[in-house]
Amino acid sequence: MDDALSRFAPPRSSATALVEASGLWLTVPARPGTVNAQGGLDIVRDMSLRVNAGESVGIVGPSGSGKTSLLMLLAGLERPTRGTVRVDGVDLGTLGENRLARFRGARIGIVFQSFHLIPTMTALDNVAVPLELAGTRNAASIARTALEQVGLAHRMTHLPGQLSGGEQQRVAIARAFAPRPALLLADEPTGNLDARTGESVQALLFGLQRDNNTALVLITHDPVLAGRCDRVVEVAEGRLRDRAA
Repeated sequence: MDDALSRFAPPRSSATALVEASGLWLTVPARPGTVNAQGGLDIVRDMSLRVNAGESVGIVGPSGSGKTSLLMLLAGLERPTRGTVRVDGVDLGTLGENRLARFRGARIGIVFQSFHLIPTMTALDNVAVPLELAGTRNAASIARTALEQVGLAHRMTHLPGQLSGGEQQRVAIARAFAPRPALLLADEPTGNLDARTGESVQALLFGLQRDNNTALVLITHDPVLAGRCDRVVEVAEGRLRDRAA
């Protein structure tokens, strides 16, 4: 295993910074009249964020303020124009695409609003296949355990189209937690669910986060969901500011 990937390890103590994002900028091409001096649109502007192991951070703010862009930078799915992102001591900017994908698969879980399950795969395969691609031994057994933990032991052979929205999100959560990531990133995880199902998924998400001592960065428009986090950060016009949870 290469030097950067040899840093994969169980989550650190809660006093240790797991995520250190510093001076992040993300600039994209833009229409005339909306650009900066360099001819681009600044979506993320000098954002810095520290998240400790096991800590939950809610990110709130209006649509288009840069919340999802920040999450994509923390996941390494976008490269910052300027600034650095360190996760578990690894500078994501030093990793090529293949090494970054391997690191993300081992240390970062992601849950999206729209589930992102493979429609032709069973619930079990949706959880097991990413583990297999990452070279995890006993991937099927780990996937079964993950689905049992989210209450889907009886739905493992069902396709996503045969599951309710809440069940599909539970599969997505099982997939995200199966590798036991140090960091979980969640983008509006209850946004497509009714209130009752959303409450159930919230309880599941925070329960697994606590049990696994996983750091959680959560984007939400729901003030109740944000209030469950240890800390709330507000994004406005591409900038961050802390506020009371």
